[in-house]
Amino acid sequence: MFYYALKFIVSALIIVAVSEIAKRNSGMGALLASLPLTTLLAVIWMRIESVPSLQIAELVEQVFWLVLPSLLFFIIFPLLLKQGMDFWLSLFLASTTTITAYLVLLPILRRFGVNL
Repeated sequence: MFYYALKFIVSALIIVAVSEIAKRNSGMGALLASLPLTTLLAVIWMRIESVPSLQIAELVEQVFWLVLPSLLFFIIFPLLLKQGMDFWLSLFLASTTTITAYLVLLPILRRFGVNL
């Protein structure tokens, strides 16, 4: 139980740190947010838990393919905000577009032998 609490606390601290730093310095917050912290934490936790390296490698490869459609969010969301669109509507549209991109990409990847 202690181990799960530790994982939760470390993960939460990183998220809080990024949001607090971004309030003071958006560039530094963006730098920290752009790091693959979730993936890094996941692979570290998996390694500590003695998950085979092959399974960790598969996770990282799958993350790579799924990062591609998520990039749409980072293009569309700020564009909509800069056009004066409401925050929540912008968030919804950018998220919906990203989800749609995932749904389009998954069958394409399967055709090329990439299974997620």
